[in-house]
Amino acid sequence: MAKLTPEERMEIIRRNSAEIVTEEEVAQLLQGKKKPVAYCGYEPSGELHIGHLVTLLKLLDMEKAGFQVKVLLADWHAWLNKKGDWKTIHESAKLYEKACRKIGFRNAKFFLGSKFQRKQNYIDDVFMLALHTTINRGLRSMQEVARDVENATISQTLYPLMQIADIKYLGADVAEAGLEQRKIHMLARETLELIKYRKPAFVHTPLINSLQGPGAKMSSSVPESFISVRDSAEEIKNKINKAFCPEGIIENNPVLEITKLIVFPKITLLEINRPEKFGGAVSFGSYEALEKAFANKELHPMDLKSAVAEKLAEILEPIRREFKK
Repeated sequence: MAKLTPEERMEIIRRNSAEIVTEEEVAQLLQGKKKPVAYCGYEPSGELHIGHLVTLLKLLDMEKAGFQVKVLLADWHAWLNKKGDWKTIHESAKLYEKACRKIGFRNAKFFLGSKFQRKQNYIDDVFMLALHTTINRGLRSMQEVARDVENATISQTLYPLMQIADIKYLGADVAEAGLEQRKIHMLARETLELIKYRKPAFVHTPLINSLQGPGAKMSSSVPESFISVRDSAEEIKNKINKAFCPEGIIENNPVLEITKLIVFPKITLLEINRPEKFGGAVSFGSYEALEKAFANKELHPMDLKSAVAEKLAEILEPIRREFKK
């Protein structure tokens, strides 16, 4: 395989990203460091679902672009954020790693947070960050992340400070996450120098809307709102068929978001079979072409749903097989 140019590597990182803070810093890493490190952290709680898959596929892009990928299974974060007891969290962590390894990584490294987060130097750094961060700033940074933020506990204000320290202890040059992590990351850019670590870059990915449509949140506590990596092909088909997908509407359309952020990164052509009376078979070589056809009402929602459900089931099959062993 031909070696990628820095421009080609940058384009891989840029695709399907909502924001890069900053592109110049990422470009400098690609030019000046042989194997820069990119990391993303996951609270191992509830079902691993398609929302997680967006960031995992972006990590896969980072690996293709030449980064060493590190995946943090943030067990202590999950516990501080009231996501379960230790036994449940650690059982989930094992399942998360098992599933993530089937995404297609060549050399990703996995870390359990509590293995290094209880060390003296790490705790000293968290305390230093706490000394220079107001309670209000800590709470604001957690607004999109915390469970029951209206009744936030002190443990949940420690969460963002630990996430900032994680960047140092994982040796990350780039932190990648969904847009809900942005406030924590901006706090990190302001404070990491306090614990003698360089300011990293950040790659943020879009969030997939709940399958139930605008106003609902994709949550593992609401099975109808998401698709689990363990769902069968039939379950995926049923959920996609019921998903919010009004004809011709692009904005807040979860089926189109799945098509763009999960399906097309894994395929080169999406074939849609339909009866001749409805236009016959059609194929799309890019998401942009598909979106245009959908916006012009040249592609019916049910035809789109049928093709997306089939491809999504194929993409998730290697992960699903792991859970059957």
